[in-house]
Amino acid sequence: LSDAGSSGVTLLGFRIAAKAPDPGHPFGHGRAEYLSGLAVSMLILLMGVELAKESLNKILHPALVEFSWLVIGILAASICVKLYMAMYNRSLGKKLSAPALLADSLGDCMSTSAVLVATLIGHYFQLPVDGWVGILVALFILKGGIDAAKDTIDPLLGTPPTPEFVREVQELVLAHREVSGIHDLVVHDYGPGRRIISLHAEVPADGQMLELHDVIDNIESELGRKLHCEAVIHMDPVVVGDPVVTALREQVTTLVKTVDPRLTIHDFRIVPGATHTNLIFDVVIPFDEQLTRPQVAQRVCRLVEDMDGHYRAVVKIENSYVE
Repeated sequence: LSDAGSSGVTLLGFRIAAKAPDPGHPFGHGRAEYLSGLAVSMLILLMGVELAKESLNKILHPALVEFSWLVIGILAASICVKLYMAMYNRSLGKKLSAPALLADSLGDCMSTSAVLVATLIGHYFQLPVDGWVGILVALFILKGGIDAAKDTIDPLLGTPPTPEFVREVQELVLAHREVSGIHDLVVHDYGPGRRIISLHAEVPADGQMLELHDVIDNIESELGRKLHCEAVIHMDPVVVGDPVVTALREQVTTLVKTVDPRLTIHDFRIVPGATHTNLIFDVVIPFDEQLTRPQVAQRVCRLVEDMDGHYRAVVKIENSYVE
């Protein structure tokens, strides 16, 4: 019954996820697959809890399991079928990136195997071990349910893209000579095969705007064709080939890393003024940074002023949304 219920929930999730976008859901219904996977994981957890309760009752009130070769044959056939189903569902789930199918664990196969083993031990050794075996299987099922729930909850909350996907985006964008660097890559996941990405592309500040805009449009189209995602790219004009700007940026990069070696900078600009020169840039900090954002900004600004009293740092602190 738990298998039938799980399959019903999975089919319902697929049907909802396949619906086209509508005014109320402009990004489609793909996340319904995550919700169906979460529902299946809840069924797995419920099965584990019920099995643990029954097994505990059998430990407190032990009794031998009635033996029948017909039952043994049915259990053995059931194990083979369940094992095939689990392997097929896992293979298909990975191929389709469908969490609802991946949530279908080997727990039911293990529980049936435990019944078979406990029946044989009880018959040949007169030992009522089915309760203890049931507890072990219940723990296995509960772990599978928790893992399955985590696999579906994480994308609902939002997870970073895989390093492979980030590398593909970087290689594709940087393959265009007009782009010298990218940053602020954000990937929004609206269900398997439904991704929207945004990023900042650094382009020469002295380039022709219409030509650069055409290049960016082509990159967005290429990302959609090759990586099957909707892309929005923001152009960041940067000064390239200026030895003064390059040297000053490298100097500031070295200073920032004295705060934390993991810090990086981008969007570096120089704005001269009558009394001082502003150095404008963004600082990327890891999520586990011990210092608060204001503390990081304060230290960076002080380091820049100590480097040269004529300089003032205008700093924006942010996190990276990719691993």
